[in-house]
Amino acid sequence: MPKKEALDSKIYVLDTNILLHEPLAFLSFKENDVVVPMTVLEELDHIKDSKKDVARDARVSIRSMEDLLHDATPEELMKGVSMQGLAAGDNAPTGSLSIFVDLGMPASQQVFTSNENDNRIINCALHLQAKNSPRQVVLVTKDINMRLKAKGAGLGHVEDYRTDQMITDIKYLSKGYHQFEGDFWETVKAVDSRTEGRDTIHTIDRKVLPEAYVNEFLLDDSQHFAGLVESITQDHLEVLDLGYERLMGRKAWGITPKNIGQAMGLHALLDPHIDLVVLTGPAGSGKTLLALAAALEMVVERNMYDKIIVTRSTPEIAESIGFLPGTEEEKMAPWLAAITDSLEVLHKNDENVKGSMSYIMEKANIQFKSVNFMRGRSIQNAIVILDESQNLTASQLKTIITRCGEGTKLICSGNLAQIDSNYLSAVTSGLTYIVEKFKNFSGSATLNLDGVVRSRLAEFAEEQL
Repeated sequence: MPKKEALDSKIYVLDTNILLHEPLAFLSFKENDVVVPMTVLEELDHIKDSKKDVARDARVSIRSMEDLLHDATPEELMKGVSMQGLAAGDNAPTGSLSIFVDLGMPASQQVFTSNENDNRIINCALHLQAKNSPRQVVLVTKDINMRLKAKGAGLGHVEDYRTDQMITDIKYLSKGYHQFEGDFWETVKAVDSRTEGRDTIHTIDRKVLPEAYVNEFLLDDSQHFAGLVESITQDHLEVLDLGYERLMGRKAWGITPKNIGQAMGLHALLDPHIDLVVLTGPAGSGKTLLALAAALEMVVERNMYDKIIVTRSTPEIAESIGFLPGTEEEKMAPWLAAITDSLEVLHKNDENVKGSMSYIMEKANIQFKSVNFMRGRSIQNAIVILDESQNLTASQLKTIITRCGEGTKLICSGNLAQIDSNYLSAVTSGLTYIVEKFKNFSGSATLNLDGVVRSRLAEFAEEQL
């Protein structure tokens, strides 16, 4: 490699959490060289045999690096093995991958003398920075405290791993609707309207809303107009006129929406042409209750689907589900109490609530499944409710979405302010990822429910705490 070209490229030192977050992350640095300290391999080795939910990611990462490095000599391993040809496309890696033996570094080359893993990785990055100057050495870690320690120790460049981030801030996440000030029709200069059966469809200039996506709702402050973007061409938008009052009048399993956000969510949930509905919002906004009411309406009343499969992920589930007594569904019951709570709410006026719940669970064929056992399945003609999906990574969500066969509708709900995973943040959550990835897909809809309707206590807590 010519000297100038080598100086232009960088050396990236990866922390363990990067490879747990994305096992093939070392392939994401294009023409730059990647260094994996021996300490990182040690940590991956400890994690791969554990019962943690990231054990599989550790194994995948180790195997992927072994596939590249298995024929390399010890000298080549330390110098760097080219990653060229491992992937295709514009972002394919052309740099090298090397293993840095940081376990026996002389004390004179160490800034941190304590033997903690984070300190050893920082020492490795500082050593490479001194050795390769003026070439830029970058430590990549998702650990905020480690980034601060590295900066304080004199490392010039420290970064978070952002290759997988669709947005830089959660405030830019699509809400699934657009609010217009005043009257919507005052912003529209020309419109062509037509009637198809009972529906009225307006064709308007795309300049009215150039950033619109299919299945996004349009509202105005006057509470007169409510519409849905049905299709988009280069110059025009086709908008289905829903009517504000008609939208608020939607019903499912005896419940009606309490605000316009719930009304839009219910419309998307009951639409048979939408295969994926993503509901985001704070605790108490009605995500689970709406999803369950719509599912019961479509399975029991309309006979559109055969069954309801309810699943969710919790960080502890992989470790503790085996110690709970009973069948898979009985083991899942404590984790899916939110569903049974919602069923109680939907049947609270019945004479025998427990009897009604048992009857409905059998009639609607409601099945509680662990997300751990979804891999390999093919689910046909069912409604899948995936609760608390903010704790899943993009790859885990992909596994579940690709299980959905013909005639299956998937409902994902989650609160990005309540992420329990140590390896995810609001911008790297799989829920955020699919909201952004699927906004161009005509078979999906996203709704952010921003009003807390559970109780005035819950509403005050959400606003003030």
